[in-house]
Amino acid sequence: MPPLPSAPAAPVTVDRREGPFGEVVLRQRGEHFEIIANGCFLMDTSDGRSERLLIDAALAALPADRDEPSLLIGGLGVGFSLARAAAEPRWGRITVVEREQAVIDWHRAGPLAQISAEALADPRTAILHTDLVAHVRTPRETYREAYDALCLDIDNGPDWTVTEDNDSLYGPAGLAACRERLAPGGVLAVWSARPSAAFEEMLRNAGFTGVRTEEVQVTRGVPDVVHLAVRPGTPA
Repeated sequence: MPPLPSAPAAPVTVDRREGPFGEVVLRQRGEHFEIIANGCFLMDTSDGRSERLLIDAALAALPADRDEPSLLIGGLGVGFSLARAAAEPRWGRITVVEREQAVIDWHRAGPLAQISAEALADPRTAILHTDLVAHVRTPRETYREAYDALCLDIDNGPDWTVTEDNDSLYGPAGLAACRERLAPGGVLAVWSARPSAAFEEMLRNAGFTGVRTEEVQVTRGVPDVVHLAVRPGTPA
């Protein structure tokens, strides 16, 4: 009689923090780590294909002759997107916005450093401890330059957010702010736990062109996706 499959490993809490946006927890399940926010699973280290696609698809959508494009990653997460960006020599400045100090600590001096340590040591990389919604809405006169690509991995995507304030990022005002932070011809890439035709229409209504969606098939359920859109125009 063949052996029965072993039960999944029980999760072990590595760290638990109360922050301004609620509770965040880092758990270990077997060899993998997972982040839980306010009791809701956000992400883990078991795959990472869609987080890497977020970066690769944005770069592929930029003009090939754009020299050292600047990149903003919204959400540090488990570090797959940052590691992918730092492994690509074509990127110039790489800025990561993360509002949870706990997540930053787990990368700088915790178990997630196994994914991000090399990327964090890259001189192109800067980590900003701030809220992404506030960052993209910063008035134009207070920042020096626009980004060539915004890669956003916030909450579970535009159709399902754990934190209420994150809803505004995916609405008309939030998309308009993202558009303003992009250089002409720049790319907005948005990770989502499921496809959203309604969000594609919102991107078009916000003045983006070239709107399309790339999917990453999963073992069960609907695919993870990356929504892509371009700010019209050419750099000065």
